[in-house]
Amino acid sequence: MSKFGRRQVLKGATATAALLSAARAALPSGAFAQGKGVETDKVTLGFIALTDASPLIIAKEKKLFDKYGITDANVAKQASWGTTRDNLVLGTGGGGIDGAHILTPKPYQITMGTTTAENKPTPMYILCRLNYDCQAISVAKEFKGSGVTVNAAPLKEAFAKKKAAGKEVKCAMTFPGGTHDVWIRYWMAAGGIDPDKDVSTIVVPPPQMVANMKVGNMDAFCVGEPWGDQLVHQDIGFTACMTGEIWKNHPEKSLGMRADWVDKNPKAAMAVLMAVMEAQQWCEKMENKEELATIIAKRQWFNVPASDINNRIKGNIDYGDGRKVTGSDQLMKFWKGGVSYPYQSHELWFLTENQRWGKLPMDLDTKAIIGKVNREDLWREAAKNISAADADVPKTSSRGKETFFDGKVFDPADPKAYLASLQIKKVA
Repeated sequence: MSKFGRRQVLKGATATAALLSAARAALPSGAFAQGKGVETDKVTLGFIALTDASPLIIAKEKKLFDKYGITDANVAKQASWGTTRDNLVLGTGGGGIDGAHILTPKPYQITMGTTTAENKPTPMYILCRLNYDCQAISVAKEFKGSGVTVNAAPLKEAFAKKKAAGKEVKCAMTFPGGTHDVWIRYWMAAGGIDPDKDVSTIVVPPPQMVANMKVGNMDAFCVGEPWGDQLVHQDIGFTACMTGEIWKNHPEKSLGMRADWVDKNPKAAMAVLMAVMEAQQWCEKMENKEELATIIAKRQWFNVPASDINNRIKGNIDYGDGRKVTGSDQLMKFWKGGVSYPYQSHELWFLTENQRWGKLPMDLDTKAIIGKVNREDLWREAAKNISAADADVPKTSSRGKETFFDGKVFDPADPKAYLASLQIKKVA
C-alpha cells in the first residue's frame, strides 16, 4: 500500500466502528423522527461544480432547507475533492463543513482515515445517493478517428506509440479511488490498457479539466458534467463514452455528513435529508431541466453557460466525433425508481474496486464498515416523512447482480469471484 499500512487501515476502521456503534446505542431508533424544532437551524454543506450537486443547490434556491427548519443553510463551493475532504475533517467547529456532495467512496476513505492527513479517522455517514449516470470519459482531439468509444481498445496501440516516442500519456480523474477514478480505470482495463503501467493516472479538480486538456496536459479524463459537454463545445476533445454505457444506472455521488454532526443533531439531519430528497424529486422532472440549467449555471454556482448543461441533463448528447443522440437514457437520474436510496451493494462495489487497485486491504471487513457508514435507515425514515411513492422506495439493501458492458458481473454476495474474473488489477 502507498501512504498507509494495512494495519493502520484496519485499526482505524475498527476504532471508528466502535465509535459509531457507541453513538448509535445512545440514540433511540425514533430519535431521528421529524418532530418539533430542529436542534440547529444552521448547516454548511460543500459542493463541487458538477451537475450532480444540483439537489443541494436546488434545496437552497427553492428554500426547501427553510421549509424543514434549516433557515441558515450554507451551500459552499469547494475547489477540489481534496479540499472537500480537508474541510470535512475540520468540521464547522474548525472552519470547515458539516457535510457535502461527495464521491461515493470518500466517506469510507475519510471514516477509515486512508486519505486524510496523518491517516486520522473522521467518522462519516452516507445519507442518500444524489444521482445515477451522466459522467463522461473524454479523449484529446489528437485521437479523433481512432474509433475509440466505450471500447477503449483502439487507444492501446495509440498510447503505446506515444510512449515509445518518449512522451508521457496522462489520464486524469478527480480523486484517487473516487468514482471518476474507478470509471476511467474500468474503461481502460476492459480495453486492455493497464492504468498503473501503460499510462500516468493524474488528479485534476473537475472545473480545471477542460483548461488542462486545452493546453495539452492530458490525453483522456473522466469527470462529471458540465465539463464533458463544455470540452465538445470548445472543440478541444470528444466524448468516448458516457459512464452509463459502462454500467447502466450506476450510482454516482452521495450526500455525506460528519457522523458527530448527525448524532448531535438528529432532527436537523433528518430535515437536511428531507430537503435534499425533495430537491431530487424536483430535479428529476423533465419540465424543470431548463430552469435547473439556468440556476446552476449562475456565477455563484458553476459560472458556465447554461448551454453547457441543458443538453446532457435531457439525454441529448453530442459526442464531438460525429455521433449525436437525442433523448437517450444517458441523462442524469436524480430520483425515480430508488435512485436516492443508498444501496449497500453499490457501496460494496466501490470498496471492491478500491481493493482491486490496491487502495484498500483485501482483508478489510467491508460488511462491517458499510454497516456503520451507510445510513439507509435514515433514508427510509425520511422517505416516509415526505410520503415517497412505493415505487421509489427499494425493498432491500441490495440491488442484486450488476452487469457491465464487457459482460463482467458483480454479485454482491460474492465480490471475490468478481475480482477473480478481472484480468487487469493490482491485487493478485
